[in-house]
Amino acid sequence: MSKLLVFCIDALCSCDVEQMREMPHFGEYMKKCSLVKNIHPVWPALTYCCHTSIITGCYVDRHGVDNNEKVIRGGHYGSPWYGKKSDVKVPTLLDCAREHGMTTCSLSWPVSGGANYDMNMPMIVPYGYVGYDPTPYLKGMATDNLMDRYFYKHGRFLKGPDRSLDLLTMAMALDILEDYDQPDVMLVKMCDLDGARHTYGVHDGNVYNQLRKHDEEFGAIVEALRRKGTLEETNIVILGDHGQTDITKALNMNVLLRKAGFISLNEDGSIKDYDAIAHSACLCAYVELKNPDDAKTKAKVRAYLESLKQDPDIMLDYVYDKEEAERIYHVAGDFDFIIESRLPMSFCEQLEGEEIFSHRIPGDHKVGAATHGGNPSRRELTTFIAAGPDVKPGVEIDSRPMVDEAPTMARMLGFTMPDVDGKVIEEILR
Repeated sequence: MSKLLVFCIDALCSCDVEQMREMPHFGEYMKKCSLVKNIHPVWPALTYCCHTSIITGCYVDRHGVDNNEKVIRGGHYGSPWYGKKSDVKVPTLLDCAREHGMTTCSLSWPVSGGANYDMNMPMIVPYGYVGYDPTPYLKGMATDNLMDRYFYKHGRFLKGPDRSLDLLTMAMALDILEDYDQPDVMLVKMCDLDGARHTYGVHDGNVYNQLRKHDEEFGAIVEALRRKGTLEETNIVILGDHGQTDITKALNMNVLLRKAGFISLNEDGSIKDYDAIAHSACLCAYVELKNPDDAKTKAKVRAYLESLKQDPDIMLDYVYDKEEAERIYHVAGDFDFIIESRLPMSFCEQLEGEEIFSHRIPGDHKVGAATHGGNPSRRELTTFIAAGPDVKPGVEIDSRPMVDEAPTMARMLGFTMPDVDGKVIEEILR
């Protein structure tokens, strides 16, 4: 029986493929691979939404992870990010693999806390955490075997202001491959390319340097499989979760809504009342109505949003209500409208002040040099690269939707995932 190892690089773009061919480890692997050059992410093309679709084969309206942060009605900000596997409403690839008697391992995969996998170290420590004791977030969320065996020597990578999830992930991945029988399904997720693009932009030289680091990490994993004697029986998949887009400005959508009379603030800047308020999904935004059943206010808000299509500084591309969003983009959640600009512009959630545009902050996932989210067909898409005993070499396909990845990887493992939105990419399989 073949095994599967997925090496996921956050923000890997289809434009990276040619550079990867010139790198020592990616390049050697790609000589025998098949490739779907352009994978269209789900909407919104955010990390947690996409990662969940990658391993469920379902769109957002079915798996339920509709943002990185939970959008909770009532004008709430600072909500926790999705973290627990129980937030996912449909089975994952690893769930199905376990049902077929296979062993499973997931490292740094979003929305996997508490998953019933054989080995699991979830991406659950809060975004921006800088403390020295991340164990309260991991206790009960990571599997005891990984915490007991490895956290005493590798947990230091998650501690302090210079913490590095990628260092933890790689240290644990290599130890697991040395210490245990190779899991039948192993997910290894790397983060730092995404951070480089948020900081420097899509095509900056620093981004190439980070991709080169991922090449070395990938090479170490391949060498671990070779030394273990399992390389030839392992299907290896390299994939990304979304592309990125260089942005020119960040819109304070709530300042606009406040100026239009839809939000009022207390003296301390907190929300006093609102009819409509925006939640950022980076390149797009959800607009929540306080009373979705108030048809008059809903029509007034929509008319205002529609008027922003003609504003040359804003140029909204679309204004969809939740029914339209589900029909067009297969997304559902606690919102009443979704909006996005035709410009390379992100959305932020600032309430106070008079300026409708914010300064960009390099590295910030919402208002950095580049970001993602919104329409899955933005300029830079992501990619899917596979090689192994169940993959034909040398096949290149132009594009497929992200939901096709899970059923294709399931087929590599010899089973079918039932009731998914995606289809098997038959062309690349033996």
